[in-house]
This record gives sequence, structure tokens and C-alpha cells, in this order.
Amino acid sequence: MGFKMGIVGLPNVGKSTLFNALTRTAAAQAANFPFCTIEPNVGEVAVPDARLDTLARIAGSKTTIPTRMTFVDIAGLVKGASRGEGLGNQFLANIREVDAIAHVLRCFEDGDVTHVEGRVDPVADADTIETELMLSDMESIEKRLAGLARKIKGGDKDAVQQDRLLRAALDALNDGRPARTVAVDEDDAKAWRMLQLLTAKPVLYVCNVPESDAATGNAQSERVAEMAAAQGNAHVVISARIEEELSQLDAEEAAMFLDEMGLQEPGLDRLIRAGYELLHLETFFTVGPKEARAWTIPTGTPAPKAAGVIHGDFERGFIRAETISFDDFVAHNGEQGAKEAGRMRAEGKAYVVKDGDVLHFLSNT
Repeated sequence: MGFKMGIVGLPNVGKSTLFNALTRTAAAQAANFPFCTIEPNVGEVAVPDARLDTLARIAGSKTTIPTRMTFVDIAGLVKGASRGEGLGNQFLANIREVDAIAHVLRCFEDGDVTHVEGRVDPVADADTIETELMLSDMESIEKRLAGLARKIKGGDKDAVQQDRLLRAALDALNDGRPARTVAVDEDDAKAWRMLQLLTAKPVLYVCNVPESDAATGNAQSERVAEMAAAQGNAHVVISARIEEELSQLDAEEAAMFLDEMGLQEPGLDRLIRAGYELLHLETFFTVGPKEARAWTIPTGTPAPKAAGVIHGDFERGFIRAETISFDDFVAHNGEQGAKEAGRMRAEGKAYVVKDGDVLHFLSNT
């Protein structure tokens, strides 16, 4: 499993250019006018992880299979979207289906690319989008509360829980705060996720800067960084133009281009890493002569549930997990060397998988 990230923002901030670069397709039409994206474009990309290639080389694996993540390019929102302005609620609904929001903000000046508000102010743009999502949530909550009243009278415990959580979210929204600021108990976590509130989604601000500012950022991206820190959200600095150029190059050409631009890695790598941190995800590996494969799990996942990501039968029939850390696998030149050095461990059901673990699951099914 990877995760699904929705790319949102005002029109003409570089969303579709970034999407095209990330997915190496031209599926999303990047044009200089609002609403050029009529349907949400969906693209899957491999998650880059140098550790996977290292493991495959040591084990002599014939193939490598990275974990994948999904990007959803959602059409540009405008002020009044919650009331149906622009393309309105059609696109607000698409946001409900994603795990996190990558909010692209325009941090570049370009007289040839119009701004829907006639100015470049990424902090104001972020406020515009956040306000529309909050207004949409408030409308949705009020309708749902009315629908729950009859179930509550009938003694429906799930309805009582939903009512309590929705009212907590509404209190926050009425106070000018997004739903993600609500403290939710572990017992309520699943029910809270099921509410699918727009402003409960984690947010990653993507500062789209000119090529010349890709390595250092600029004054506009610094304003976004301050805003993100104050909110407890994350941010990354990316030049969508550079990412678009990189997507057309082979590996050697891309490395040379990055070096010329003073960049250590593509923006895609930073974006995915920031997304993983935002959603508290991590990676474990399975390695053998046929394939080396990466798997994504939430941080804190016990071994049986990690096994279940591969196949449900592995979780149901879980016996133990033969475990080697990535560092030990590399230091001892593979599974046999790690085993001989006493670095392979047999872990049971209570074991919490760690990022980079190389696992082999034993099951009675």
C-alpha cells in the first residue's frame, strides 16, 4: 500500500504541470486558463528508495518492485467554491477520497501566467482554499447532524458517537479552526476517519518557485514556511518547471541537470518523503532471489498486520517474522551473513515493525 495525495490549489499555480511531471504523463492539460482540468486525473508513481536497489543487488534479486503512491490532480478551486462557484462542490467531493492534501501555492512572478485574484500572495491563496474547505465541512456537518437525530432517539450507539464527533468538529470550525485541530481519542479514531471531513486531512504546502529559487527558496516560500510551522503543517519547496524538465531526461542526464541547478535530489523525492512523514508511514522489505519488494505500512504496525499487507492469510496464520534490519543486511552482505552473525531475530505477534526491516513471515496457512 502507498497513499493517495490530492493536489489542490487555485487555478494557474502549477498543479497540472507538477502532476504531469510527477506521473511522467501529459494526462492533465496544463493550460493558462482556469478549470482546464475537468475531471480529477489520477496517476501512480513508484516511490523512490535507494535501499531497495541496495538490497536487490546484495541478494541478486531478478526484479525490484517499489511501493507506489497515487496522485490525484484536482481542478482549481476558487473563492466561493463551497457555494458552487467555478466548478464548486464537484471537486470538493474528490478531496474526500484522498489521504492527504498537497496544496500547491504560487511563489513565482510571471506576467504571462494570469492569477485568478490578480496578485501573487501564497499565504492569502492558502487562506482562500482553507476557508472554502471549512465552509463546505460546516454545511456537510449541519446536514448530517439533522439526519442523525432520529437514529439517536432510537438508541443507535454509532449515531451517538458520530454526533459527538461532528459537534466537536463544528465547534472548531465555528471558532475558525480546521477539523484537524480537534483532539481525537484512540477509541474514536476510526469513526473520525469515516467522517471524511475535508479539513481533517493533513496538509502539505508545496511552494512552486521559479527555477532560479529551487535550491534556496525565496521570500514567498519563506512566508509559507512560517505559516506552515504556525499551523503544525509541513511544506516543501519545488520548481514544477524543473520537475517537468527532469521527467523528460534519462537517469544520467537528470543527475547532471540536478547538479547544474544545485539540487541534491528531485522534488518528487522530497514530496514523497514529506508525505510519508505527514501520514506517519514507513517501509519494510521482502527480499529473495526472484524479487526485492518494498511495502508501506503505518508507523507502529505490529508484525501480523504487516504480514496482512502482503496477504490476508499471512496475518490470520501468523507464526513469527524472521527479521533483519536494513543496516545489518547490508553490513553482513545479505540474509545468510546476518544469520551467521546472529543478527536475524525471530519476532512474534507483539513485535512492532521498524522502518527498513527486512522481513520473512512464517504462517500456518
